[in-house]
Amino acid sequence: MVESQSFGGEGLSGTEPKAGRPHYVARFATERVACVDTTAAGGNASLLAGRTDLQRCQATLKQRAMGRILSILLAVLSLGWATPALADVQISFHSFNGSVLFGRYPHAFVVLEGELEETGEEINENYGFTAKTVSTRILSGPVEHDILIEEPKYIRKTNRHFTMTISDDEYREVVALMRAWRDAPGKYYDLETRNCIHFVGEIAKIVGLTIEYPDNMLRRPKKWLNYITGLNPQLGAEEID
Repeated sequence: MVESQSFGGEGLSGTEPKAGRPHYVARFATERVACVDTTAAGGNASLLAGRTDLQRCQATLKQRAMGRILSILLAVLSLGWATPALADVQISFHSFNGSVLFGRYPHAFVVLEGELEETGEEINENYGFTAKTVSTRILSGPVEHDILIEEPKYIRKTNRHFTMTISDDEYREVVALMRAWRDAPGKYYDLETRNCIHFVGEIAKIVGLTIEYPDNMLRRPKKWLNYITGLNPQLGAEEID
């Protein structure tokens, strides 16, 4: 029958590899198992030890089929085991001891790292709120403000109090708050009402933490973050000495 044979005329009709074509030779290199019942063809059944060639052949085919099924199942399971963890963003709360007399002032800020779950966008940011020009003028009232972004080498020298995993929506809220404080008109930094501690505190509220601002801690970021650690035992964090 032309539709099932491996030869054809000028158009090379048929469904299998055709003589003279590049795939024809490869067919003879493909392993195949053929089952022949020798007893039905007049063989000596007493020499077959209770099993005919056909039965042996069928057992071999069954074993090979089971092996293929097992291989497929293992491949499917391995795909499940290799599934990567969901992307997430982590936010860490930091303090810097500093000095009101020498070098940098004490400071609090947040660090955001990870990937957004929805887009896979990599996040590596940090934000702190500060006076645009740090001087004794901040002691007498509001001054111009800015968002301070720390260098990685500086972050390693600060105190990391605790870290939380946040959602994509919470991340966007944090960024929106940062921009609102950054773009606020006029003199927005106030040592008593809108300093780095207040900024970090408002971010902490976004991610669900309980926040308070004791008057005796408004210029002491490390002590304040230790206090926040105590207010939120669900963090499982310890106070920093």
